[in-house]
Amino acid sequence: MTERLNVIERLVELGFTQYEARAYVGLLGQAPMTGYALSNGTKIPQPKVYETLRRLEDKHVVVRINDEPARYVAVSPDHLMSRLEGDFGRRLADARLSLHRLHLDDADEGLRVMNSLGSFAASATKATSLMEAASRHVYLSLHSDQLDDLTPAIMNADSRGVRVDLLLFGRGEITLRHGRLVRHASTSGIVYRHHQARHLALVADTDEALWALAPAGRDWQGIYAKDALLAAVVKGYVRHDLYVQQIFADLGEELEARYGPGMEALISTPPEAAEATRDSVADAAETAPVRPTRRSRSA
Repeated sequence: MTERLNVIERLVELGFTQYEARAYVGLLGQAPMTGYALSNGTKIPQPKVYETLRRLEDKHVVVRINDEPARYVAVSPDHLMSRLEGDFGRRLADARLSLHRLHLDDADEGLRVMNSLGSFAASATKATSLMEAASRHVYLSLHSDQLDDLTPAIMNADSRGVRVDLLLFGRGEITLRHGRLVRHASTSGIVYRHHQARHLALVADTDEALWALAPAGRDWQGIYAKDALLAAVVKGYVRHDLYVQQIFADLGEELEARYGPGMEALISTPPEAAEATRDSVADAAETAPVRPTRRSRSA
């Protein structure tokens, strides 16, 4: 009895009504049966049993043998499952096509799902998992204050042959065999109020990205997603910064002479850039790393 009840429950899950499932199981493996006999054997009320048999006949789940009196027999389980599988496949294909058409109709607008991160610990944990899953290339930008939390994951990726392009603010040290460390030298020893902000930017294998920010150096918020568009934005941000720092390593004196310390005049007025110079603090200047040696340029 328990097995019969289990089969009835599975058929209901597949779309049968309770009466339809009981009727099919009651007929299965039996000699052709009248509606009256089926009602007695399954406890389906007589007013319902003939209605149920008509629906099952329309669905090709039972076959009527004769009319005087009408007798019914169930199709084999293999035949039933094959038919259900075919019907479900057709409905699934229709639904997929309809959804695709609907998506194309609304293609100009839509929502992208991003996952939220509410702390640096959560951001670092996710960044670690992204680097552990990376197989080709990682772009990473962060401050040395946060480097220790991610050093094991960075070194692990590097040891697996993953290229890691790391842009580092501050003084931290790390040696990479399959990538490069580029320091954000243009802001070394220069302190602006907005330089208290901290960020963590990461792209793994061009399709997964993370961006986290602490505007005042604390209270981190972040997002991450497997999303090519977000990855392109974050990758562009990190690569642009890498390019600027490489240029600064070659032309730092000329750039500072024209745009002020930290090249602040690129985004602010000259008076603000001058004020930034006065705001530079001695301890930051004393602990600033030695600027990379300028490469000689031909006349």
